[in-house]
Amino acid sequence: MIYHDPIIPGFYPDPSICRVKNKYYLVTSSFNYFPGVPLFESEDLVNWQQIGHVLTRKSQLELKGASTSGGIYAPTIRYHEGRFYMMTTNVDYGGNFYVWTDDIHGEWSDPIYVEQGGIDPSLYFENGHAYFMSNGEDDAGVSGITQCEIDIETGQKLTPSKSLWQGAGGRYLEGPHLYKINGYYYLLASEGGTEYGHMLVYARSQEITGPYQNFEQNPVLTNRNLGGYQIQGCGHGDLVSDPNGNWWLVHLGFRQLDRWLQHHITGREVYLVPVTFDQNGWFSAGVNKTTPKTIATDRIDAAIVQQPLPKFSFENTKLKREWSFYEILMKIIIKLERIKLNYMAINLI
Repeated sequence: MIYHDPIIPGFYPDPSICRVKNKYYLVTSSFNYFPGVPLFESEDLVNWQQIGHVLTRKSQLELKGASTSGGIYAPTIRYHEGRFYMMTTNVDYGGNFYVWTDDIHGEWSDPIYVEQGGIDPSLYFENGHAYFMSNGEDDAGVSGITQCEIDIETGQKLTPSKSLWQGAGGRYLEGPHLYKINGYYYLLASEGGTEYGHMLVYARSQEITGPYQNFEQNPVLTNRNLGGYQIQGCGHGDLVSDPNGNWWLVHLGFRQLDRWLQHHITGREVYLVPVTFDQNGWFSAGVNKTTPKTIATDRIDAAIVQQPLPKFSFENTKLKREWSFYEILMKIIIKLERIKLNYMAINLI
């Protein structure tokens, strides 16, 4: 089939994805908006439906006094032994935490905090162990991608935080995710900043604690320095496999108004590209390491049609689903109504 990027347009940055049997689940950042962390579901990777938000209660998401660049950063979604986990950072209140649910369409737990610094946390499960990862400094003061083992019930650290990898040489190392594929641990991250220099890089190791070897052709995906490309700022991604064993990468990017107009009015959006492993176990992503607007692939059934987004209206949208920040909007509406009533009362005197 032929599909078009972005697969989720608008304002949905920092995507993370997991698969459970034949369905995919995806979350994105929400910053200082409430409810927090939009949650999507798909059966084919190209058609997505928002099924709600993860953080829907004040006990989960405190935003009082949060700055315009504060709030919730870079969530990760994972599934383990029948339970979904979403980990993220509230940069204004409490730092790194995770919540869980046994019903993806239901409520999520209150936050469980982890005493490890940095942002962009992720979880990796193996042989009864839960490993928590973020970017920042470890317990010895070494910066990079940092990891510790935690008690998944309480969030308590069971091992010291250790810096595993300092990246491929770019600035602003962030967004780490860990996977084990065919005997290797792959550590995927972003560099370059969430702007025109954004890029995805990775390293691998045969041991979870390293040392990690850089992919010689890093960055594995970027649209930096590509004049004439409407899609820019590609980075901050997450890998997922489909039921046929193919691998995919979702990542953020943004669209300029035109190929040559370096302005954009939508936010960072969700993009999808195929991933291919070579005979030595290294993988490449996208089309010649880039993300074009249109991708032809035989990995998705040709009978599947990528549906355009519906035209949103108050009739086909819901509070706490497509609409966010609704509590503050309601307060503004109530305040405006009071001002209007006071004005009318004054005029009657």
